[in-house]
This record gives sequence, C-alpha cells and structure tokens, in this order.
Amino acid sequence: MSVIVLAGTIGAGKSSLTAMLSEHLGSQAFYESIDDNEVLPLFYADPEQYAFLLQIYFLNKRFDSTPIVKLS
Repeated sequence: MSVIVLAGTIGAGKSSLTAMLSEHLGSQAFYESIDDNEVLPLFYADPEQYAFLLQIYFLNKRFDSTPIVKLS
C-alpha cells in the first residue's frame, strides 16, 4: 500500500489537490477533521494572533491519532 501525504499552510490548496489526486488515482481521500476544531474560528478572526496556537492544536491532534508502537 502506498500513501501520499500533503502538508502546507491554510489556503494553499491541499484539499483541492487531494480531491484531484484521489480522483485521478481512483483511491480514497482522507481529510483532517475541522468540525471539532475550536481554534480555527479564532485563527480566521485574527490569524496573526492565533497562527501558532492553531499549529500546536494540529500537532497535538496528530499525536493523538498516531498509534503507539511498542518496541521490544
């Protein structure tokens, strides 16, 4: 199985490119959830003040969704 991961700043076109790649490759696209993101509205209201907080929020969400692998 191959995985393509897109990363970039807000508004860079990640979702649009993901949709195009998914359609072109005939594969399923997975998107980061924004429905439960309480920081995003703050960022859109004042990007300069909340940009760092939003990045930390995204980083924490990724850590939460990463399975823990135990090494022996």
